[in-house]
Amino acid sequence: MGADVKNGGQIAVSGWQELTKMEVLPFIQDYILAGIKYVICTDISKDGMLNGPGLDVYQNILKHTENIKLIASGGISSLNDLIRLSQTGCEGAIIGKAIYEEKITLAEIEKFISTC
Repeated sequence: MGADVKNGGQIAVSGWQELTKMEVLPFIQDYILAGIKYVICTDISKDGMLNGPGLDVYQNILKHTENIKLIASGGISSLNDLIRLSQTGCEGAIIGKAIYEEKITLAEIEKFISTC
């Protein structure tokens, strides 16, 4: 299940153009009841900015949910960001612009994965 969020957890829709009144936690919790196991959450205020991920958003989700594998997306700019996301409890991360801009290499990612 995917959730695009802004402002600390407000769900965004329509290609991120419209913010809803729904918060990410109840949204995810409803889907947990339906049996989801994996959640991709994109902090759209961070996406493509290379300024670091929205750790507070991901920490809050993990603190208030059980039995999900959270995949973080948005803002990842370095190997250190991946380490911090892993320490937070994220199962994985979507890394796009950091690879394209050569901020992280595939070799660094491979080495990091092998140590997890």
